Amino acid sequence: MGRMRAFDWGLLLTLSLLWGGSFFFTEIALREITPLVTVWGRVALACIILWAILGFRGVRVSWDRRLWASFLVMGCLNNVIPFSLIVWGQQEISGSLASIFNATTPFFTVILAQFLTQDERLTLPKAIGLLIGFSGVVIMVGMEALHGLASAFWSQAAILLAAISYGCAAIWGRRFKGIDPMVTATGQVTASSLIMTPLALWFGFPQGYFIPSGDVLGAILGIACLCTVAAYILYFKILETSGATNLMLVTFLIPLSAITLGNVFLQETLSTDQIAGMVLILLGLLIMDGRMLRSIRLKTMS
Repeated sequence: MGRMRAFDWGLLLTLSLLWGGSFFFTEIALREITPLVTVWGRVALACIILWAILGFRGVRVSWDRRLWASFLVMGCLNNVIPFSLIVWGQQEISGSLASIFNATTPFFTVILAQFLTQDERLTLPKAIGLLIGFSGVVIMVGMEALHGLASAFWSQAAILLAAISYGCAAIWGRRFKGIDPMVTATGQVTASSLIMTPLALWFGFPQGYFIPSGDVLGAILGIACLCTVAAYILYFKILETSGATNLMLVTFLIPLSAITLGNVFLQETLSTDQIAGMVLILLGLLIMDGRMLRSIRLKTMS
């Protein structure tokens, strides 16, 4: 597993802030449009923006068939499948509960990495850190968010499947090391758009075509520009430098980021449970990082 530098932790926190807003934007979009159209709008708009950026930068993209086949798989694992499942699941369960299920992603990533990689094996500190971090997510979001566990089984199962898909994507994405993160993000989102466009146009407008309200269009713009374009450029950069397991720690930070943003911009107050959850999440991350334990071990030996 790659060593996380201070710069990498900064990128991870920034990514959590960007992805933390996706649950909020999704809830706004679902007021008027279907899950298929929500996902299509997100990836299609992001695709246009990313190609425009590449053109402005003068970046040349390889059209190698094997590379684009890999982009197609990545687009399915990292966009089409998880986006569709999460958005569909959010029709019946709250964003808070969805974020808890989404925070299981590091568990699946660690398990997959154990069998599919040679350099990201499961260690005891990593396992302990995962358990502590996930406990912090549950405590911070609030036990009341778990009240819906008895109902909406398929919605919950859908988000768990999305978490597994994200874990598979993190492993698959390791093959893009050395490729400009902007190019990888563009290839992935382009492949996703090619898949989602016919699905959304054929199945996404059961009541006929219409123009959504300004709020919904703004939500799609936000989720495309911030939660997709900017986020996936960071995603592939972190994956290249820090590894799949470290990258998926972002799902622990997403609820923390969402609550912090609410406190800063909406003057929401932090509860004792939220503060305790944040402490546990940070402790779990520190244990997984390993430097704190190594420092304690060295002081004990000296």
